[in-house]
This record gives sequence, C-alpha cells and structure tokens, in this order.
Amino acid sequence: MEDFNPFVTKGYASKELFCDRKKELKNLLDNAKNGLDTTLFADRKMGKTGLIYRFFDYLGEKNSEFANVYVDIFSSRCLDDFVRLLSEAILRKYPEKTSFGKAFMKILKSFRPLISYDAVTGEPQVMISYQNEAEKHYTLKGILDFLETRNVPVVLAIDEFQQITEYPETNIEALLRTYVQQVKNIRFIFCGSKTSLITEMFSSIKRPFFNSTSFLHLDKIDEKMYFDFIKDNFEKHKKKIDDEAIQFILEWTLRHTFYTQFICNQTFNISKRTATIVEVKQACKSIFQQNEAVFLQYRRLLTPAQWNFLIATAKEEILVKPTAKDFLMKHNIGTPAHAKRLLNALIDKDLIVEKITRTETNYYLYDVFLLRWMQSVY
Repeated sequence: MEDFNPFVTKGYASKELFCDRKKELKNLLDNAKNGLDTTLFADRKMGKTGLIYRFFDYLGEKNSEFANVYVDIFSSRCLDDFVRLLSEAILRKYPEKTSFGKAFMKILKSFRPLISYDAVTGEPQVMISYQNEAEKHYTLKGILDFLETRNVPVVLAIDEFQQITEYPETNIEALLRTYVQQVKNIRFIFCGSKTSLITEMFSSIKRPFFNSTSFLHLDKIDEKMYFDFIKDNFEKHKKKIDDEAIQFILEWTLRHTFYTQFICNQTFNISKRTATIVEVKQACKSIFQQNEAVFLQYRRLLTPAQWNFLIATAKEEILVKPTAKDFLMKHNIGTPAHAKRLLNALIDKDLIVEKITRTETNYYLYDVFLLRWMQSVY
C-alpha cells in the first residue's frame, strides 16, 4: 500500500517492519529453552519492548510451545500496583473466553477482586483489597503459582523492573527473588532502562537477585543492516531514498532506534517519490519546531548552572572527562567538584546517561532530539 508508513515508532507491528536483532532473539530463545532467566537492559527507547514482542512472535515461528505475558511496571508505586498490573497483563493476553483466561479468572476470584473493563478500550481493570501485608504476598504468590502450573512453560517479561526498588514495602527484592526461585515453569525476562541500577540489582553480591540471570545488553543496530532496512522499506512501499539521505539519518540519530525510526517515519511522510537529504533536513527542522516548547521547559526545571552543563555535554556529544581542565574552561563550568555535582544532578534527572565501557566512562544526553536542538541553537 503506497500510503502505508512502514517505519514504526512505538511497539511492534510485524517481523517485516522489525530490523535485525537476530542474535538477541537467538539468545532469548536459548535461555528460554534452557530454563534460564534473562536481564535485558538498554538505554530508553532503544527498542526493548519491540524486541520482547518480536521474541513472542519468534517463539511461534520456531514452533516453541511457550505461553507469554508482557507487563510494564513503570507506572507502579507499590506492591499493590505490581500485582494489579500483572493481573491485567495476563487478562489482556488471555481473555476470559480462552481456556487459559478462564482458569486464571477462577484463581483471581479467590482473592476477591473488583474486575471491570474500560469503556473506551475494553481492557480489563483489576482492583484487589487487602487486609494486611501478608495478603499481598499471598496474592502475588498465587498468581505466580498459577503460571507455574500451566501445561506449557511461560515466558514472563517484566519491563522497567528496577521500579521495584522505589516501592515503600521493605525487602521487596528479597520477596520477589524467593518467589522466582520457587517456580521452574516460568522463564523471566527482567527489562530495565536505568542501566546502572538494573545491572547492580543482578550483579551486586549484596542484592537478592545476584548472579541469578543471564545478561543481555541491547545496543545499536549494525549500520549496514539498518541502512539496508531503511532502503528496502522505502522501495517496498513504492518510494525511494538516496544513499546520502540514509547516511545522514543514521549519523544524525546516532543509530538510536526510536530516533532513527521517527526520522524515517517523518521523511517517508513528507517525501513524494524520492527522499533526498533535503526532505530529511526538513523533517529534522519540523521536529525541532514541534519540541522546542518542551525543550525550553527543561530550562525552567534546571538551575542556570545545570542548563549550561547540559549544553556543554551536548556540544561535546560524548563527554569523556567531565572534570578535565580543558572542558571546564571551555564551557565556563567552574571547579571539578562543581562539575561533578552538576553531572550527578543531571544523571538523577534522567537527562544525561552514564555509560561504562572497557576503557572509559562516557556521558551523553538521553534525548537525541534535545542533543541536536542544543547543538543547533547554542
């Protein structure tokens, strides 16, 4: 279809519109078949959710008899929320009319829930009242025990798993670790976008989940693979794109999945028959105009010194030595101690990412569009 835009910017559509990740898919499949849990981590909007749904499709292609459930707990603030979101995720995947769903509803009703359905989306909404803390634990264990007793193994993907560290309940990591250890029929995929936190949860000897999973880091897609994917999808949908335009996209977005997909989506939308670098730059300019008000809001939420440090990091693109004399003088930052305080504050606000490599530690802006906007304005 000529008018169909093949560049997906959220979720997952089909394997034809999904680029690469073959190695990651095989890794997830091997872990599931061998009874291993996986910790999947990457920067935000790198494509973790899309990969999970692609993996669920991949299981079907391989004729692997796995049930699967995906739950995003980013919005959760306590154990109650965790149980509610997990229950709703199971009901979305396996409605009451299915045999799996009927069996789950039977278990769920034993916890005296209030179950309703959204009037607009039709999605299930679950509310469970608890008399005490022990009832919350009993309910969660009951749900996991239900998944454990299915006649096929279950892959349970929990997105933004690091959110449990903010729950007010004490020892929640230890509680969940105990329950995870007790089930053998469930393969867990613990996903996280706060790399330092999620890796510490599973790699620190002081934490309950220490050394309990296989690690899988989702990095940038291979440049040639992404180049061919973009070119092919333009051609499959009766358009063309110049090689120069593709190269500009990949460099400008730093091959970060969401931003690459978004620029391709917008370029495809505004181009007629052949997209050139002119259309790509037009798309970039449009994105700046759409987001400038949001970017300027960041300035209101930051101190002048923090805003200046953010601009300085954007201009460096990848900051390696944030306390080096040359960097401090070039951008009028102040003392090394002051620079460190500013950097830590911006990391805490999720505006700057800290990435540790084999040889050094790199710092860069989370938002590629904000990065390019700052580079063009300041």
